[in-house]
Amino acid sequence: MADIGIDLNRFILEEERKHPNATGSLTQALMSIEAASKIIASQVRKAGLAGILGKAGKTNVQGEEVQKLDELSNEILIDMLSDSGEFYALASEELDEPIYPEKGKNAKYVIAFDPLDGSSNIDVNVSIGTIFSIHRRIGDGVENFLQEGYKQVAAGYIIYGSSTMFVFSTGNGVNGFTLDPSVGMFLLSHPDMKLPEKGKIYSINEANEKKWIDENLKKFIDALKDEGYTSRYIGSMVADVHRTLIKGGIFGYPADKKNVNGKLRLLYEASPMSFLITQAGGKATTGKEDILNIKPHEIHQRVPVFLGSKKEIDQLLSFIGS
Repeated sequence: MADIGIDLNRFILEEERKHPNATGSLTQALMSIEAASKIIASQVRKAGLAGILGKAGKTNVQGEEVQKLDELSNEILIDMLSDSGEFYALASEELDEPIYPEKGKNAKYVIAFDPLDGSSNIDVNVSIGTIFSIHRRIGDGVENFLQEGYKQVAAGYIIYGSSTMFVFSTGNGVNGFTLDPSVGMFLLSHPDMKLPEKGKIYSINEANEKKWIDENLKKFIDALKDEGYTSRYIGSMVADVHRTLIKGGIFGYPADKKNVNGKLRLLYEASPMSFLITQAGGKATTGKEDILNIKPHEIHQRVPVFLGSKKEIDQLLSFIGS
């Protein structure tokens, strides 16, 4: 296990040394994400002073209102990741189609990202975040993004809250780094993160209960209440999953009568978060199948999401599993 306080760049380099055949491409790719996240974190901290709070006056490909800070974060990530030369293609939740950077035409990796998850909470100063998912390049077009989640070579998120944290996995456990603004570095604060086998918190928007398609889901939630579970729901996936990763329990965003296929995006949210939760000893499911086994059929595909500690996911499946 790495020492508490080691900086993120050194940690990534030391992990690279464990693989004699590594070329350094993934290292540089992760460092480019880190650099972009520092700029976004700076903008988030001063958003209210810089006039970048509020709506941008347009909608994204998902039909959602774009926030000014959302748009800015997207531009920062596109610029930094494209300039790194380590990504053959970039897919953003905010864009209709992938981008193919000129500098990345010989790159080994592709990346999908949600530039600012939870952006509807920006104006009220609730924790928000950036989510990313990296796959190996397997072709020349969109097929690069239509790979199962278990094939991810790295995934993670950056949460902008009371502190800024960079949490990621390259398939060898999950580690969390906290940004020390006095030195401008992410330092290891949460090594080898593991979910408790059982938690005591459930995180789901119960206001949508009457719209849930599976009536057994309410019975599951009632069972958790009978066991003394506490409800905690922020409405920012990064924040809700971050709490679940640390404290255990279950996070859910089920299908409902308005979003019959679920609302969360497979590539940008569900798959990378499921990778992290699984790497930390938890489980992730749509209620019918393991999220990491789903082969996407298009880049903006949505799925129901349930992820968390093993006990709660197994109990959920006993209620709603087919």
